[in-house]
Amino acid sequence: MEFSQQKNSQNSVTSIEKDYANLGHEQIKIPCFISKNYFCETDINNINTINKQTLFPLSIHDDIDLLIIGTGDKSDFLTPKQQVEIQNMGINTESMNSKSACRSFNLLLSDARNVGLLLL
Repeated sequence: MEFSQQKNSQNSVTSIEKDYANLGHEQIKIPCFISKNYFCETDINNINTINKQTLFPLSIHDDIDLLIIGTGDKSDFLTPKQQVEIQNMGINTESMNSKSACRSFNLLLSDARNVGLLLL
């Protein structure tokens, strides 16, 4: 699925396939983390492994208020315990299917929001 790119200086997602996401200037393998100024492949490939220890190394590269989690073809959700742990880091979370997650990320990024995207 293709998306429209907002700005070349930001890491908006231009398209997503099963195993990779395309940014305006780079292709990155899923699972991955993307924020305004940073992106990387990650070992987080299951929603159950998301916690403070796995997110902290990703969240230090950009100021993130909201983490959107793309969970593949179908939606999957964090447990209440995971949500509280991540909220204690000052980060709110939303989980949805990956295509919706990419669209939401691009929209919020274009509104200059401090948002991160974790694609599983």
